[in-house]
Amino acid sequence: MQLLCWLLCLALTEALPAVPKEQVARHAVKLYRSKGPAHGHRWLTNNCKLLVGLLRQKNVVIHKLAAAAKAVGRDQNLSEPEKLFQVHTLEVFQKELNESEHLVFQAVHGLQRVLQGDYRDVVNMKESSRQRLEALREAAIKEEQEYMELVAAEKHQQEALKNALDKNKTLTILEEILEDVRKAADRLEEEIEEHAFDNNKQMKGVNVEAVLRVEEDEEKGGKAKNKSAQKEVEDDLGLSMLIDSQNNQYVLTKPRDSTMPRADHHFIKDLVSVVMLSLPCGWVCSLVGLPPMFGYIICGVLLGPSGLNSIKSPVQVETLGELGVFFTLFVVGLEFSPERLRKVWKTSVQGSCYLSLLMVGAGLLWGQLLHIRPTQTVFVSTCLSLSSTPLVSRFLAGGSRVEREGELDYSSVLLGMLVMQDVQLGLFIAVMPTLIQAQSGDLDSLLYGGLRVLKLLTQVLVSLGAVLLLCLLLRSFLIGPFYKKLHAESKGNKEILVLGMAAFVFFMLTVTEFLDVSMELGCFLAGALLSSQGHMVTAEVMGCIEPIRDFLAIIFFASIGLHVFPTFVLYELTILLVLTLTLVIMKFVMAVLVLSTILPPGSRHIRWIVSAGLAQVSEFSFVLGSRARRAGIISREVYLLVLSVTTLSLLLAPLLWRITTHRGIPRTERKTLT
Repeated sequence: MQLLCWLLCLALTEALPAVPKEQVARHAVKLYRSKGPAHGHRWLTNNCKLLVGLLRQKNVVIHKLAAAAKAVGRDQNLSEPEKLFQVHTLEVFQKELNESEHLVFQAVHGLQRVLQGDYRDVVNMKESSRQRLEALREAAIKEEQEYMELVAAEKHQQEALKNALDKNKTLTILEEILEDVRKAADRLEEEIEEHAFDNNKQMKGVNVEAVLRVEEDEEKGGKAKNKSAQKEVEDDLGLSMLIDSQNNQYVLTKPRDSTMPRADHHFIKDLVSVVMLSLPCGWVCSLVGLPPMFGYIICGVLLGPSGLNSIKSPVQVETLGELGVFFTLFVVGLEFSPERLRKVWKTSVQGSCYLSLLMVGAGLLWGQLLHIRPTQTVFVSTCLSLSSTPLVSRFLAGGSRVEREGELDYSSVLLGMLVMQDVQLGLFIAVMPTLIQAQSGDLDSLLYGGLRVLKLLTQVLVSLGAVLLLCLLLRSFLIGPFYKKLHAESKGNKEILVLGMAAFVFFMLTVTEFLDVSMELGCFLAGALLSSQGHMVTAEVMGCIEPIRDFLAIIFFASIGLHVFPTFVLYELTILLVLTLTLVIMKFVMAVLVLSTILPPGSRHIRWIVSAGLAQVSEFSFVLGSRARRAGIISREVYLLVLSVTTLSLLLAPLLWRITTHRGIPRTERKTLT
């Protein structure tokens, strides 16, 4: 409190130079009455005199530093780099003095703002706290920069002392070699260092936050580090974890010193845990007659936040799992031929669009009855209209499809509709900013949002046309020679073939992502283009890619389990079961109605099994839900409901699929499924 008093006294001294110091002190005592009149009067007067003396002394030192810098510049015995270094060191000290004075006045202004505010106004107190926090963050950055400059100055002094000693000593051949290597290493570090902190701190949207840095001391079990360990932390040699005030955890992605190799041991341990636990979980599910993928989901539940909470890098695990989705869709495309695509493309486009429109219409109707905002109902209904492509591809794996003359193959129709839903997913992600603008309720922004949606639709159609044109060119001129060259180079060694196929998948993925179309569509088209080369090519590529697909799919299904919270499901089991059953039945009925309308009469018997494959919710609702929650489109409660309903629908999907496959298709096709 005494500190606040003399800070206030200092501010008044600067603001009113003509007023005697005695009068300034008496005025400060009236504003802050923490001591007796006589004692407080004397105490404030003495501190005011002390502060005035300190400021005068500071000005004297500043003039001496300026004179010292001029003297260094006139010194003929110093080299130009040495002059620059010494002048820079003096400037750092001068900056420290000015910054200390600035902090004093900043604190005084903060005290004045608090004294003038209303302690009953929480908003005002929050704003004052935010301003103080911003000031402290800026001060921390400046102090960090000065500290690093002083560390560099210390290093330079040590090198200068070493060079002075080396001048009086004859170096051996080995010492001369090491000295040359040291100079080359210094130049290398200067060349590869990016100065990312200095380059990004002034960019728009950059926020400065306080973080906790956690170092794991595995060898000593968390005991105090010795001096060498502490020096390692200061030099940023350890793989530490950062935790911000919002409890977000971060790991090192790119070190300052790129010459030293590093590995994320947290991620490695997470992968080991997932793979080792997925084996018994998948095995048990196979023994009881369930698909093994549910064992992988259970593995994620056991290792995730609702279980042992042993996964330290869930974002990295989920990112690796996304590769499982890409290769799954690539394998799905391999099972398609251009002839099958030509048969089902019209049905797939119409069916997916009609089903999405029906879901959005039903969502708006329920929103009107329950008085829910239209933006929220549109988002939730669009999320729930999507279905899981990896899950259905697992259902279809291993079964041949019987296709009679004049009929459509149910697997082709089902997978075609799912791929078109993936395209709609990319469009919906692009439209999300418009939903955020509509959330504010501004008419101008709403009109602008409608025009923006029309523009996005036009861009998507143009992008799809460009993708199809590229696929036609690749099929006509590139795919055949490319595969023949890979096949010739990979005799006796499949590495080139696997690498070539993976590179082609990633090329198509990059093209579709660049054109603002779904990346999943690019993976599917890559497989479809290769399937046009014939059955032998498809079989060879499938034999190389399927093991990779299976391993990454295990990681993907385990990452789904990380977002399953059994405790929340048990708390709200009744309402979640009702919502899930209602959603599954509604999607099934809507799909049956749509397919009954668009399918030719000879193929309408497949509408039951296709509808069963669509009667669940895609795992991408996790991604969409998290983005919408951050943007404020949906609340935390709605997000958890979407998450839980999605999980339960995925668990119910195999049951509905088995019932439909035994009752909804002819006996001639039932054997192929079993």
